[in-house]
Amino acid sequence: MTERPVFDPAHLDTADLSDPRLHATYDLRELWSHLRTESPVHWHPPAGQTDGFWVLTRYEDVAAVYKSSRTFTSERGNVLDTLLHGGDSAAGRMLAVTDGRTHSALRGVLSKPFSPRSLDVVVDSVRRSTRELIRQAVERGSCDFATDVAAHIPLAAICDLLGVPPKDRGLIIELTSSALSSTDGAPTQEGTWSSRNDLLLYFSELAQSRREKPYDDVVSLLVSKEVDGRPLTHEEIIFNCYSIIMGGHETTRLAMIGGFRALVDHPEQWRALCADEVPVAQAVEEILRWTTPALHSGRTATQDTFLGGQFIEEGDVVTVWNASANFDETVFPDPYRFDLARTPNKHLSFAHGAHFCIGAYLARAELSAVVEGLREYASELAVTGEESRVYSNFLNGLASLPVTLTPQSLSDDL
Repeated sequence: MTERPVFDPAHLDTADLSDPRLHATYDLRELWSHLRTESPVHWHPPAGQTDGFWVLTRYEDVAAVYKSSRTFTSERGNVLDTLLHGGDSAAGRMLAVTDGRTHSALRGVLSKPFSPRSLDVVVDSVRRSTRELIRQAVERGSCDFATDVAAHIPLAAICDLLGVPPKDRGLIIELTSSALSSTDGAPTQEGTWSSRNDLLLYFSELAQSRREKPYDDVVSLLVSKEVDGRPLTHEEIIFNCYSIIMGGHETTRLAMIGGFRALVDHPEQWRALCADEVPVAQAVEEILRWTTPALHSGRTATQDTFLGGQFIEEGDVVTVWNASANFDETVFPDPYRFDLARTPNKHLSFAHGAHFCIGAYLARAELSAVVEGLREYASELAVTGEESRVYSNFLNGLASLPVTLTPQSLSDDL
């Protein structure tokens, strides 16, 4: 296992935060700490062919932008890759990149299938399938936790909700994994756009089939529902299916992988978990904070404004970095200590305000199932091979994690 070198903030002028290679190659904790202290609202100069943008790193400022959709809109894009390349084609039609009345109406439609009551059956299925995946992994003794376990849990739940048939789920894993990141170097714009377009085409065909023969799934719901007194357009349906599959699969998967790695790196926390000294729900919140699977979110200023003593002009791109805010010393005492018992733990891994993740309940249930399964079947966890990271300026985590798991019974016999 190779630790990433720590990026020296003295070289801040060489750090291109839009470059996926920076995030995959370096540990940026000292850079984030420096920015929070010395330049919390920081102007990131243009890099190559792209414009400059603001970088916000303090918890207070990040939360303020999340809450201020009138001043900082999502409707021109919400990640660097779209904000710096002409905007998001789904703006105003996909929940994540709408604001105001349209956002509220779309959220009202999509929130119902993601409510705790509606998800009862799905969560029960997640618990059963997760226990079985982990039991099988422990019986084998070794696996790649990223591809053999974590990749299948959130995908199965979201595909069940959307009505994606089992035969297509391998394709969905491949496309979602390459739409925002790469496992073998910086993703190319051509490659990511190709994967995104293939996903949109897939859901276009699925939506058409649901128009002809509806089922009890989210796609059928979108086909039949109205927003502001009108049916959703075909584009609105497929854009929101895309948003659900991306939001519900990649980030949760990366939190699971990173959580496993954190438990290996902090064996005292694993022992506390196994001894039932820490509630599972509390442990899940620390895993979400620690892993912060979505590095940033982006907005565009709708008017001239001041923030953190800096003048931000109308039209400026403003990025808020969860990867820094979740480790802000003024909010999280000793933030670089992995502490499953941490409370309070008001992390921003699900964003904040109107754009708080609608899938938060399901993601927490999935992570809880993993923690419970590991505690039930494994006594010891170890990383046994070379891990690899995803290359992305948005997603944060590991693409591969070879591990061994010692069964409870074997440990008891030793």
